[in-house]
Amino acid sequence: MSLRAARIVPPTLLDEVITLTRSGLPAPDVLDKLRDSSVLGAVLAEGIRAAATDARGDETQLRNAFESAGRVAAHRLERYLNLLGTIASAAPLLGLLGTVVGMIEIFGSQSPGSGSNPEQLAHGISVALYNTAFGLIIAIPALVTWRHFRGLVDGYLLQMEQAAERLLPQLLRVRR
Repeated sequence: MSLRAARIVPPTLLDEVITLTRSGLPAPDVLDKLRDSSVLGAVLAEGIRAAATDARGDETQLRNAFESAGRVAAHRLERYLNLLGTIASAAPLLGLLGTVVGMIEIFGSQSPGSGSNPEQLAHGISVALYNTAFGLIIAIPALVTWRHFRGLVDGYLLQMEQAAERLLPQLLRVRR
């Protein structure tokens, strides 16, 4: 829900901001509304705020403001992806750990002097393999989901970068 395009990069926002800045830099209350509207709005608002704060700043300073806001936005978008990636990575290992513990249990239950019971051994092996299967049942969907959301976030970050690049010349013209 938090990675819906309308909440991150509304499709008409950049055009609205460019139209708004054609006649000059907007007031601080307008920038606050822009910042609160979406993640892209926050990035664009920081660039506009930097342009308004330092009228003599050059293109490099504006780019730095956009990049800094972009890093904050990237961190905000990626905040839950690490947990999902960790689950995808750790689940097979936990399944393997269960398998190893199960196998140790099987071999530990066999007494050296008596014959082995094939039914007990087969049951123990099946329980150990269930652990592996459960680990994979968790890991595979988590990995697919992580890759899907990672791709979404990367796409959103690219759109924000392109929007900042498109707004930058407009801000440089307005300040002159």
